[in-house]
Amino acid sequence: MKRIVLVRHAKAVPYGYEDDFSRDLTDRGRNDARKVSSQLIARNVLPDLMISSPANRALQTATIFAGTLDYAVDAIQTEPGLYMEFSTGEFIDYLHTIDNRKSTIFVFGHNPGISYFVSRLADGFYGDMPTCSTVGIDFSVDHWEDVFTQTGKLAFQLVPKMI
Repeated sequence: MKRIVLVRHAKAVPYGYEDDFSRDLTDRGRNDARKVSSQLIARNVLPDLMISSPANRALQTATIFAGTLDYAVDAIQTEPGLYMEFSTGEFIDYLHTIDNRKSTIFVFGHNPGISYFVSRLADGFYGDMPTCSTVGIDFSVDHWEDVFTQTGKLAFQLVPKMI
């Protein structure tokens, strides 16, 4: 089985759009990231690989998750395509390059991309993805090359307001 955990970055400051890439998390965003990642620990959902958009708010969210989930911060990989560039097809092509020894991957990004990926990968997902939403999608495959649209099953969705 392969699992993708897709995370929309936590709440960011509502200013600085002239340099959107550098926007930081708010205190609420940092707290939400700690709450959601703590729920993942309680569910024993741990990453084999973390991949993040290089934008500050996504990377800061990934760093908080890494700290909670005992994942080395310096092992977080950044992928520029996650900064609102990948189409769903390009994202799937990217997934096909992941080492098959990695079973659970975490991907940190932005809307609308993260919402598109969730709705296109998980069969029947029509939910909302507010900031710091975290969705796990399971695929009954042994190789990342066998992950395609609408073949995943929703394993969980965590939203900060639920916690």
